[in-house]
Amino acid sequence: MKNYEIMFIVKPTLGEDEIKKVISNFTKVLTDNGAKVTGTQDMGQRTLAYEIKKFKSGYYYVITVEAEDSKATDEFNRLALISSDIIRHLITKIEK
Repeated sequence: MKNYEIMFIVKPTLGEDEIKKVISNFTKVLTDNGAKVTGTQDMGQRTLAYEIKKFKSGYYYVITVEAEDSKATDEFNRLALISSDIIRHLITKIEK
C-alpha cells in the first residue's frame, strides 16, 4: 500500500455548505477509485502567502489516503485541475 497526503485550498467565496460539498465530492472521488481515507484535517481559512487566482485567502483541507496504485490520486489531480472551486492542490507520497 502507498500512502498519500493531499492538501488542497478551496476558494474563500464559497459558503460553508458549498465548501463541505466540495470536500465530500473530492473524498468520494478518492474512495470510488479504490483509495482508503485514513485521515482528514480541516485547517480552516488562512491568508495565502501570495495571491492565487486573485484570492488572498483560502480554505485549507488535508486528506491522507492509502491506495494500491496511483489511480485514485491521478483522478483527484485531474478533477482538481478542472475544478473552479479548488485554487491550489498538492499530492505528496508519504514514505514510511
